[in-house]
Amino acid sequence: MKLLWFHLMPYTDLPEDFPEKHASVWVDIDKGLFDPVKAHAIYNDFLDEVEYAAEMGFDGVCFNEHHANGYGLMPSPNLMGAMVARRTQDAAICIMGASLALYNPPIRVAEEFAMLDLVSGGRLIAGMPVGSPMDTAYCYSVNPSMLRERYHEAHDLIIKAWTAEENFDWHGRHYQLANVNVWQRPIQDPHPTIWIPGGSSVETWAWCAEQDYLYSYLSYFGYKAARATMKGYWARMAELEKDRNPFRAGFLQFVGVADSREQAMELYREPAEYFYNVCLHLDARWAVAPGYQSELNTRMRTQSMVERAAAEADARRAAAAASTAAADRQAAAKKAGEATAQSASKRQTMEEIVERGYVVIGSPDEVAEQLRELAVDLNVGQLMTLCQFGNMDKDTTFYNTERFAKEVAPQLWPLFEDEWENRWWPKALPANQRRLPREKGR
Repeated sequence: MKLLWFHLMPYTDLPEDFPEKHASVWVDIDKGLFDPVKAHAIYNDFLDEVEYAAEMGFDGVCFNEHHANGYGLMPSPNLMGAMVARRTQDAAICIMGASLALYNPPIRVAEEFAMLDLVSGGRLIAGMPVGSPMDTAYCYSVNPSMLRERYHEAHDLIIKAWTAEENFDWHGRHYQLANVNVWQRPIQDPHPTIWIPGGSSVETWAWCAEQDYLYSYLSYFGYKAARATMKGYWARMAELEKDRNPFRAGFLQFVGVADSREQAMELYREPAEYFYNVCLHLDARWAVAPGYQSELNTRMRTQSMVERAAAEADARRAAAAASTAAADRQAAAKKAGEATAQSASKRQTMEEIVERGYVVIGSPDEVAEQLRELAVDLNVGQLMTLCQFGNMDKDTTFYNTERFAKEVAPQLWPLFEDEWENRWWPKALPANQRRLPREKGR
């Protein structure tokens, strides 16, 4: 099993009353809340944390791309990956990823990814997401109905730029280029390993199967909520006659390790509640863009909603038939009261966050047991962990990272290794062929 260390790089100093006084953490976040001097320290602390994770032996370190965003300070993951690639030796550099449809021309991604693969000695994982509605439609004004078209054309252009033996002209619908010549070829042949971050789009699943790419579910809501999505993914793989190799799937999970579950609850309470109550405060205006969902995916989601609604209606009728009218009125009144109370207090507590599986916490053995069950249940061989989240400080992040690496990871690494081949991992140069950074003073 591969264990990667993912950093969202959230802004750690948003005010506590942010959800009450501000509409959204994304797209139209208040510019007055950003302090460049604080951000200088935040960025450098984050880079220290990523490098420390690599030193601790994580198989890879991960970055992603977001714009106009208070929970993800990486409009350019390639910049972050370049800085870390130069100061690490063995960890894969996982860019999860560059949103292809936002680049014009996309060969810029081909060039920068090639450079990252060269500098790192063949350690690049090239993530290629479609991109969220917030980043693509609202921050970068890409027509959402053309987003996937642009994305697929950009992908095809990048792959050809990496693999063509001669210069070529490109005359597509969205990109027109003469004399394409990405001269820097990646070390990985024919190109860097490609991972596709995504949600529950049936087209994404089918496309991953067609291209033999890894599908990575980057959910912030834990393994319990992910079961339906991953079950759907593997069912689709079976329909497409693909094997159940767990290494063709990745998943993201928040993690907090301490001496005990009780200690972990208190140690990680503030950063978890900051993340889920402040960093994810998104205005519903930005969550969906007309045309972003494809016709097929919309139809599938609608069908699922209709089936679920029908099942719920049947259950309600059965319950009503089995109970008296008085009991029904009492239950309805109780439910209405609970809904009112929930509406009045939208903030999630640490207890709720843990109960819902958003964050896996406990002693090293408890965390290892939960993550092993997660990996087997979801059939996931590439697990990305968030050991820093919310406003977690540097010392706590180092503590969480070290305890995971030394006490949890050894219990997980053997999983799946003797059963399946991991064909979705970068093939780096042998260590004796890699150039290391100059030692200080020389």
